[in-house]
Amino acid sequence: MNKQLAQLVMERIEILAEFSVEPGRLTRPSFTDALRQANNQVSAWMQAAGMTTYEDGIGNLIGHYPADRSNAKAFILGSHLDSVRDAGKYDGPLGILVALAAVEELHQRGMRLPFAIEIMAFADEEGLRFQKSFVGSSVIAGRFDPQWLALTDADGATLEAAIQAFGGDLSMLEQDAKNPVTLLGYCEVHIEQGPLLEAQNLPVGIVTAIAGSGRANLRFDGTAGHAGTTPMDRRYDALCAAAEFVLAAEALASSQPGMVATVGKIAVQPGASNVIPGCAQLSLDLRHPDNTLRDEALLQARTLAEQISAKRGVALEWNVVQANPTTLCSPKLNGLLARAIETTGHSVIELPSMAGHDAISLATITDAAMLFVRCKDGISHNPAESVTTEDVAVSIEVISRLLELLAHE
Repeated sequence: MNKQLAQLVMERIEILAEFSVEPGRLTRPSFTDALRQANNQVSAWMQAAGMTTYEDGIGNLIGHYPADRSNAKAFILGSHLDSVRDAGKYDGPLGILVALAAVEELHQRGMRLPFAIEIMAFADEEGLRFQKSFVGSSVIAGRFDPQWLALTDADGATLEAAIQAFGGDLSMLEQDAKNPVTLLGYCEVHIEQGPLLEAQNLPVGIVTAIAGSGRANLRFDGTAGHAGTTPMDRRYDALCAAAEFVLAAEALASSQPGMVATVGKIAVQPGASNVIPGCAQLSLDLRHPDNTLRDEALLQARTLAEQISAKRGVALEWNVVQANPTTLCSPKLNGLLARAIETTGHSVIELPSMAGHDAISLATITDAAMLFVRCKDGISHNPAESVTTEDVAVSIEVISRLLELLAHE
């Protein structure tokens, strides 16, 4: 049964990969027609599996599989349907479709459990469009900040307008938060996005903690000038300041074991080959499992940026846009996941996640756990992202066993 369901998951992954705003590659930002197509398709699959479906005020798609009794609590499974630019197929959708496969197995057997199962396809985890991660799951956790509605995308559209155009209901954002007393917990299946499972030749692993992250946007303002007539000693080149900072951030992270720093975006103005850059805007993403070390490093990064700006005679603007502490996964759920894995005949391995996930939001209101699935070469956020049907079958079996164990708690 699991092999058939795993093959179905792989086929559905291919269908969802066609829903993109860019031809020839997978790019599915939040609140776009591509995400609408994905939501509609997954909703149809959920309904075929005996679930009722709806979208909440921000556009999270929620499927509900009822319990065998009234007034039962709910166990949430889920992940996200939005993507990064030029994405892989499995980051996000795999977790939703594995959860759906486990529910389909129950439905085919005519079984219900002492608790309801809710599968959530979160509307915006990656933050591609509005540079704000976990927007969808923050509503479920009651952590949505109304000030985010003023965020704008590259075309100047606000998050508020995007939600409304998607069919959302801003008046429901506060009411859509889940009451913790109604929940049993949350589990998210996700590709590992790293090489540890492959190195250990294991199909799945249990996440112990999700490393915290700090994100900042920087802007260096110098003076634009003629590329031919301005002497080198009279230049205030914003891009050179940015380039120096990129290398300084790399050196800072390299000096601390377990820390990673990434500058993933740079925008230069005026952007002409014969003009000295007068403005350079860039992003910084800094991560480490230790909250204190990460916060100290973010302060160090700002100090480095200030020193560079002073030395080069350019102005600096520094804005911290996101700060997430390290999230510890639930020992109780991890214990049940370990038992579930053992029943499949595989060894249990625990590992951290250096990538952020919607589980960060859910962990603020209920027990949260994550099951990682091996991915080839640890590649993610890349079209080369890949998993095997056999590993997907194991993940479905583990989630099914987890639900059985919860039912006997």
